Amino acid sequence: MIKEIIQESFFIKRLVLIAVFFTMTPITLFASVLSLVSITNTNTSNNNLVSSLTTKEDVLGVQVFSSNQSDFPSVSATIIADDARPEIIKNFLASNNSPLEPYAKVIVDAADKYNLDYRLITAIAQKESGLCRVIPVDSYNCWGWGIHSAGTLGFDNFEEGIETVSKGLRENYLDKGFSTVEQIMQKYAHPDSITWAEGVDYYMEQME
Repeated sequence: MIKEIIQESFFIKRLVLIAVFFTMTPITLFASVLSLVSITNTNTSNNNLVSSLTTKEDVLGVQVFSSNQSDFPSVSATIIADDARPEIIKNFLASNNSPLEPYAKVIVDAADKYNLDYRLITAIAQKESGLCRVIPVDSYNCWGWGIHSAGTLGFDNFEEGIETVSKGLRENYLDKGFSTVEQIMQKYAHPDSITWAEGVDYYMEQME
């Protein structure tokens, strides 16, 4: 009798488990499918939103860039190039502790005025006086300009020296056919000098 009761109880448990399995399995599958569909729809919506935002940002980016180009046409490149020259000279003078450093723009302006290479008189000053570090007291003559038996020509200030030397190089050298550093050396430097042009060329290369 007891054995029959046990068998009946075991049979009932199996029926319950089978019923639970067949009841819960469809529910679980349905819930899984529903979740998958929901996630897919959400991702699609997010992708559409991201795509929309990206497109707008791209369009805005093009509009901003286009606006900049119209406001600042190609002439800006020329401005940058022109502005770089005083900075190049100034940096070279500063790196050599030259008292000419504050006059970098004056040097470039004088070069433009007389159509000279903007590096020329700075390179000559380096060769002649170590960029004004070794010159006669209060002469402001960094270029060995106007040297004669009675002494060296003096200027009232560096601006006068820059102007005089730049003008002199144009009128007394370039306009008379001395168009290269080597040719300038023949008239500018001591007759026995053979390294003057090499030195000036070297210093000019450092300012490229």
